[in-house]
Amino acid sequence: MKNIVVVFFSIVLASGVSAQTLQSPEQFLGYKVGTRFTPHHKIVAYVRSVAQAVPSQVKVEKYGETYEGRDLLLAYIGSAANIQRLEAIRTNNLQLAGLANGNAPLANAPAIVWLSYNVHGNEPSSSEAAMLALHALVDPTNTQTKKYLENTVVIIDPCLNPDGRDRYVNWYSSVAAKTPDPNPQAREHSEPWPGGRSNHYNFDLNRDWAWQTQVETRQRIVKYNQWMPHVHVDFHEQFHNNPYYFAPAAEPFHEVITPWQRSFQTTIGINNARYFDQQGWLFFTKESFDLLYPSYGDTYPTYNGAIGMTYEQAGHSRGGLAIRTDVGDTLTLVDRAQHHFTTSISTVEVASQHAGQLVNEFKKFFDDSRSGKGNQYKTYIMTSDNEEKLRKLAELLTLNGISYGSTRTSGVRGMNYNNSKMENVNLKRFHIAVSTAQPRSVLAKVLLDPHTALPDSNTYDITAWALPYAHGVDAYAVREALPIQPAGAWGEAQAFENSSYGYLIKYNSVAGVRMMSELLREGIRIRYAEQPFTYKGKQYSRGTMIVLVQGNKPALHETLTRLARTNVVEIDPLRSGFMEQGPDVGSPYMRYVQTPRVALVTGEQVSSLSAGQVWHFFEQQINYPVTLINASDIGRANLQDFNVIIFPDGYFKAFGEESTNNKLKDYVRGGGRIIAMENAVQLMAGKDWGLKQREEKPEEKSTYANLRTYANREREGLTDHIPGAIYRVHLDRTHPLAFGYDSTYYSLKLNGDVYEYMKDGWNVGYFKRDNYVTGFAGTNVKARLVDGLNFGVQEMGRGSVIYFVDDPLFRAFWENGKQLFANAVFLVGQ
Repeated sequence: MKNIVVVFFSIVLASGVSAQTLQSPEQFLGYKVGTRFTPHHKIVAYVRSVAQAVPSQVKVEKYGETYEGRDLLLAYIGSAANIQRLEAIRTNNLQLAGLANGNAPLANAPAIVWLSYNVHGNEPSSSEAAMLALHALVDPTNTQTKKYLENTVVIIDPCLNPDGRDRYVNWYSSVAAKTPDPNPQAREHSEPWPGGRSNHYNFDLNRDWAWQTQVETRQRIVKYNQWMPHVHVDFHEQFHNNPYYFAPAAEPFHEVITPWQRSFQTTIGINNARYFDQQGWLFFTKESFDLLYPSYGDTYPTYNGAIGMTYEQAGHSRGGLAIRTDVGDTLTLVDRAQHHFTTSISTVEVASQHAGQLVNEFKKFFDDSRSGKGNQYKTYIMTSDNEEKLRKLAELLTLNGISYGSTRTSGVRGMNYNNSKMENVNLKRFHIAVSTAQPRSVLAKVLLDPHTALPDSNTYDITAWALPYAHGVDAYAVREALPIQPAGAWGEAQAFENSSYGYLIKYNSVAGVRMMSELLREGIRIRYAEQPFTYKGKQYSRGTMIVLVQGNKPALHETLTRLARTNVVEIDPLRSGFMEQGPDVGSPYMRYVQTPRVALVTGEQVSSLSAGQVWHFFEQQINYPVTLINASDIGRANLQDFNVIIFPDGYFKAFGEESTNNKLKDYVRGGGRIIAMENAVQLMAGKDWGLKQREEKPEEKSTYANLRTYANREREGLTDHIPGAIYRVHLDRTHPLAFGYDSTYYSLKLNGDVYEYMKDGWNVGYFKRDNYVTGFAGTNVKARLVDGLNFGVQEMGRGSVIYFVDDPLFRAFWENGKQLFANAVFLVGQ
């Protein structure tokens, strides 16, 4: 790769006047890339300056904003001829995939390479490299890249996570020594909580591609689906003592990945290795980073027909501007940026060399998809009496470009997801059907298949995610290709008659939770039914909300109508407090909902991801206020300001400090509620809160049990590993924690913790022996996860503790756990 030499012709004025001559990043920024961290706004400014200097080769598009209001950008780079016909290239590519009407592909269609930088904010070298790559691609003196762009269009996203990046960069700039200190013990290498890895709500955006729970992802995927690149690279950093990693990826590969996708990863890897060998830079391949979990920046593009890859540079948050490695070398940000820059241009080079084959194989991928080639199941049917659950599932399918509709089911048999048996399809009130003979066939199969084929259990992330389980709907996998009719419009909020007495509001979805939340925020008093009842011949389930006219503000009907427009829930007028069956409105079984005053424990000692999921749930999903307090302040906080305190996953000192632990017990006895999640449950179980972790019975071992093979040490450890498997949980539907659910809940298990059934509490969600469903769980874990508590409620004095051994809000995509969590906040202990 040639050195890039640029003659300096002009200076960008401080007033913001556009430069007319291309500048290198160093000329524009005033420092060599890697000698300082570049704030996001300067990266944006540089990208725009290049587009202004070379408008014939670069177009810049703002595709959105972050939660904190920072710009999200794409830069489109190509030859002058290709930039002039950029829209035709995009449309043509969608036609190749069968995603747009038309069948007259452009001759010599270029390869499309999409480079995504800095999805983890504290892995900052890649955004620095993005500026170097952008400049190299359009540098008029660089004859090599000029040749690449003749048959390749490059799309650069210079920073997928600006909020996280600036959080890291601003922190580092505030603590760094005048001269970078490479000693790993220096404070500039110890980033504080929550770190810059995640976005504003502390979500890992590299786990969100398919789920699209975050605003950054949703806006980006819209553009991704408008382009559908042939090659996609996601640039990362790993810990500072590791060499560079690039493709080919590690096993397991998902079974849908084609031989071509596998082999071309190797082709790119060999070219990357050539440049690294020339410089004597170390690297590794085929280890650690697999292609299974569908929501990564490498797998999601792969399941959409691209060559999807992750590149990992050493450094991460501890890298700073310079850090000493274990072997005594000093790794600098300059080095890190150069490594990512090298693989960026190398990847474009290989794509250019094989542009025709990339385009042809891309078309073949989608031709095969539209024919349903290789799919065991030809149709997936999801069905439920709960329209809102299917609506949310359909919304996610639409976001991912997967088409769905309705179908006939008379005489149709399919594999029932609830028991893995072939049965007659039994439709409930609502259903949707997905054909696997469509352009997005591969992605549909990956997201909907009941069981993920797992050729290797040593994986980097969760191993089960089937959407019917995540959304809590029944499903059948059908081997027959059924005709799919276009989907009708989902039901809108229905008008309901005015009543002088009151209203009944269905409560069996997140929409119902949000309705309750907004009613409480508006000061409207709500009752909920603790027992089922019948009114005017219609049955109403536990949890149904009752809102009476008396005692509430005027114009109640207008308020309910307004809120029902955004929270599509079923509302019926109530003319009398007398019920045909079940408790009357004045019964003690019709209980008031006390307005929760919620505190979320956060800060050091807390998993930022777990806390972020809770924070996002309140602010973005149900629109309810939550106060964030630091874990270190619990001992001196006035807990009486809150009637609900949430401890997400973490390692809380509060439970190990006798005075604070007792203070929390007194808070509960006095009427407060604690919601404990994951490791917080384990900590409380060890501090005499009443919950006990089940002790394992010692097993008899043979004389040779300790004779292990060193080379197999990683795999032998997998017997106690559960990276994310789906388990069946039995529910006590009569308890408020389970209102809105059927008798079975599917939980995504990420730990092997097992707790004894509570003698003095309510075992609301529990395991029996028929509990494992799908995903990898080590043999020892499988043996343990029987006959134990998964979530429950313990009453103490006038208050209660709600235990969630698993996270019901996991990554915000486990839709079926959200009402469970909301019940703990709004209904339990009232």
